[in-house]
Amino acid sequence: MLADRIEGKWIDAFCEVFARCAVKPGDTAAILSETQSRALNVQLAELALLRMGARPFHVVVPTPRNRQPVPIRSTGASEAIQQLGPVISAMQQAGFVVDCTVEGLMHAKETAAILKAGARIQVISNEHPEALERMVPDVGLEKRVRNAARMLRGSKRMRVTSAAGTDLDVDMEGASTAGVWGWTDKPGTLAHWPGGIVVSFPKSKSVNGTLVLAPGDINLTFKRYLASPVRLTIEDDYVVALAGEGTDAAMMRSYLAAWGDREAYAVSHVGWGMNPGARYEALSMYDQRDTNGTELRAVSGNFLFSTGANEFAGRYTAGHFDLPVMNTTIEIDGTTVIRDGVLQDVFG
Repeated sequence: MLADRIEGKWIDAFCEVFARCAVKPGDTAAILSETQSRALNVQLAELALLRMGARPFHVVVPTPRNRQPVPIRSTGASEAIQQLGPVISAMQQAGFVVDCTVEGLMHAKETAAILKAGARIQVISNEHPEALERMVPDVGLEKRVRNAARMLRGSKRMRVTSAAGTDLDVDMEGASTAGVWGWTDKPGTLAHWPGGIVVSFPKSKSVNGTLVLAPGDINLTFKRYLASPVRLTIEDDYVVALAGEGTDAAMMRSYLAAWGDREAYAVSHVGWGMNPGARYEALSMYDQRDTNGTELRAVSGNFLFSTGANEFAGRYTAGHFDLPVMNTTIEIDGTTVIRDGVLQDVFG
């Protein structure tokens, strides 16, 4: 267990990220948290903003009851605001929002209204700051992620294959793409720290084929490296078969079935990690309460496959798997961007 105390070096790291977010002396900044937020990160955000001469204020809401049949982890869709008008209004007026909610506002229902008002949202992923300090973003990463997002936005086809048996075809026409490099400095935008990820949300009936999760691949909902193979058969975006003899397959089948919701079986997004500082083995270094696994999503060269909600395809559900898959080859319109799990030098 890591010690939960204020460290000057962590204030420094938060200041570095907020400076990239264009925070200036006198700026108003809202720190949004909930009763189950990581208090250390909330405190570090306040101290960093004060050190920079900003004028922070706190909005703290009670963590709502989980009314789902299973525990929820790492969805990126916080339910903390609960459509409370005064909270939304405060975020809209703040200009800069530091999001310290447990799940984050990436896919929250209220986020669009906050961004539309011109606020920028910096999500502090629910990690221990010991991980955050290693993952302070840099300008070089921004350039590469921007270039990758530009490629995906103009693409027509993604093909993902692997020696383990993956053979996945994704129609990319009409997909919505986002690149995250770790900070946001433009009104109406959102980013999360750690960053270094590019993902696309395909339109309906765009994903078909087979995805094989091999031992060593990662299920971030369970915060677990797989010990046995899992084979997912996907037809028109939906997992129609989930085969495997080990505990990993059994847990995934049980968790998906518990929702009683067909949309939990659908594809959410596809993409890859691009952060050379993100470590594959990091999940083994932290107690489960000390990590949200965002670093694993950003590991350079992983194929980031996700099931669950995809608002761009008209699908909504709280069920969610983020599955960083290692050792794949990804081709975009015939250009190899990842070969056997190694990010290729095509993004500058």
